[in-house]
Amino acid sequence: MDKSDSVLLAHGSGGKLSQELVRRMFLAELDNEALGRMDDAARLDVGGGRLAFTTDSYVVSPIFFPGGDIGKLAVCGTVNDLATAGAVPKYLSLAMIIEEGLPLDDLSRVVRSIREAALEAGVIIVTGDTKVVNRGKADRLFINTAGIGVIPDGRDISGANARPGDVIMLSGSVGDHGMAIMAQREGFSFQVPAASDCAPLNGMVEAVLAAVPDGVRVLRDPTRGGLATTLNEIAAQSAAGITIDESSVPVRDSVRGACELLGFDPLYVANEGKMIVITAPSAAPAALAAMRSSPYGADAAVIGEVTAERPGKVVLRTSLGARRVLDMLSGELLPRIC
Repeated sequence: MDKSDSVLLAHGSGGKLSQELVRRMFLAELDNEALGRMDDAARLDVGGGRLAFTTDSYVVSPIFFPGGDIGKLAVCGTVNDLATAGAVPKYLSLAMIIEEGLPLDDLSRVVRSIREAALEAGVIIVTGDTKVVNRGKADRLFINTAGIGVIPDGRDISGANARPGDVIMLSGSVGDHGMAIMAQREGFSFQVPAASDCAPLNGMVEAVLAAVPDGVRVLRDPTRGGLATTLNEIAAQSAAGITIDESSVPVRDSVRGACELLGFDPLYVANEGKMIVITAPSAAPAALAAMRSSPYGADAAVIGEVTAERPGKVVLRTSLGARRVLDMLSGELLPRIC
């Protein structure tokens, strides 16, 4: 744990410091079976059925960006967390913390975006809350959402289920969301404009689960901390090794160029519309075809495999044939990204 006696911005990065903060402060006091699984959504047994339950807060700056806004981000992020549990998303709550002075036109634009994203995802907003704080006490608008979904019988999907020999797939290019936010925030202009990949992925996930109902082991969206950090979380949960091929991970030329310019590794840049799918080897071809049948998975690719070597570690096979360990994100790469 960092020796600082106060919370740092890096504690919210989604990387190593975030994990340490959660384990030291929250799991130490609040641990239980559901929370301790450390999945993106808790699986709950309720009256003979199973529910997935998740919550998240959105503090992205700026609140409008190429490819989305804070409202679309809040709906898609919550829907995708439910989908990672194999759940069919049903209901969302919506709590808004609004800074005095926010133009009503901006608020209306965000609410319309929430409605459109909810319609696409097939979820409804069933409860909410509104608070207004003094000017200067927030940054325009913060949103908290919680979501409930139903897990059909027979589905057992968790970050702890990866097994040696399993195939790792990714639904598309990495780093789009993070670079879109950075470009908008800092006023950068890249040769090819970068837009966020923010999208609801529950439709694509259902297509995969319909194609291989018994073959999916793990679903996880690589948000804060990017692909490398999320794969480390899965490797730790499953006590298995993970190896990925650098040349197989899709990265747009515009994102790669921006990362090189700014000194970022796209494997650690946040995504808001991508899904990691890990399946048994026999299920991989059908799962990949199902992903590619969705507009949000058209560029899906096999990027690596689960191994018995180096349990808990992620190894990158570089394009030059070398191998290096990919650790979790350390420190803060891009604050206020979601």
